[in-house]
Amino acid sequence: MITEKAPGKLYIAGEYAVVENGYPAVLVALDQFVTCTIKESAREMGQIFSRQYHNNQLLWRRMGDQMVVDKRDNPFSYILSAIRVTEEYARQFERELRIYDLQIDSQLDSQNGRKYGLGSSAAVTVATVKALCRFYNLPVTKDEIFKLAAIAHFEVQGNGSLGDVAASVYGGWISYHSFDRQWLAQQRQYLDIKSLVELPWPDLQIESLHAPENLQLLIGWTGKPASTSQLVDKISLFKARRQDDYHRFLEESKSCIQRMVDGFHQQDLERIKREIRYNRDLLKQLGANSGVDIETPVLNRLCQIAEQFGGAAKTSGAGGGDCGIVAIDQNADFNAVLKSWAQNHIEQLPLNVHFISDIKRRVQQHLPLH
Repeated sequence: MITEKAPGKLYIAGEYAVVENGYPAVLVALDQFVTCTIKESAREMGQIFSRQYHNNQLLWRRMGDQMVVDKRDNPFSYILSAIRVTEEYARQFERELRIYDLQIDSQLDSQNGRKYGLGSSAAVTVATVKALCRFYNLPVTKDEIFKLAAIAHFEVQGNGSLGDVAASVYGGWISYHSFDRQWLAQQRQYLDIKSLVELPWPDLQIESLHAPENLQLLIGWTGKPASTSQLVDKISLFKARRQDDYHRFLEESKSCIQRMVDGFHQQDLERIKREIRYNRDLLKQLGANSGVDIETPVLNRLCQIAEQFGGAAKTSGAGGGDCGIVAIDQNADFNAVLKSWAQNHIEQLPLNVHFISDIKRRVQQHLPLH
């Protein structure tokens, strides 16, 4: 039996701009996980089981190297895409495909199904890819896991920056520049997956960041889930109608993130806080210009409270609900922030940054499978 896990994430800064090729964002991985467990099946049918879904069991079988799913309409699209992509990769290493049971457990949504916006689809994709790479004894590093998971996620979603996939693979604090997804879609038609994974991807940059020792991250949840796809659609309309304003936003966001990353390099909390505030202002202006309610009244209150006590705060992700983040000096009275949040019906998510040690699974090609 093999078990792998992948963490959830939050955006710190760079939202909306990061969906454009080469534009950066800063993200953080958190210590809530999706876990994937695989064990060989003794039967001719395999089973996929997930507590995330009400319709939580899916039976499948092999027809040659193809996976044949028992139900046409199923909610397991990210898991199935991760399986398809990783097994395509396994075949390039001449692995014999097997039948197995796969179980998914998630901490990223609450017990009663409330969504926090922690990137569960990315984490489930990454956890499945990691588990199958171990199951098939594939030689993978973090870079290769990212590319496999990014392909699998993109083939389901068809948009998005894939920054949440990167955070889930690399862990900790990262700076992420999105790659050219149109290029990926084109290359996918012509190249085998091993060649595609080995290629450098245009505009892709991922850097692990070391946060200042005195940086305390606080996360507040508004109680209202956001519909990221609807918000992004509205921004796309703004992009089409007001190209100059949109391009100005992109360039200002890029400069802001570059200064923030410098703050990480220099271990300068005040500089990081300054750029969080600046990025908040950019996103509020984008919302005002596009008619998108990025910073809702509750998110505004969350930020105001944090600022009163010396924190730098902003929305996290698409906005319109979900979470806000705060960077504050760990020596400050951040309990006062939490108390005031509670009085305003803002729930603290008591999560910590999750770091992932380097994955270097270079195996001999002739090793027997167990």
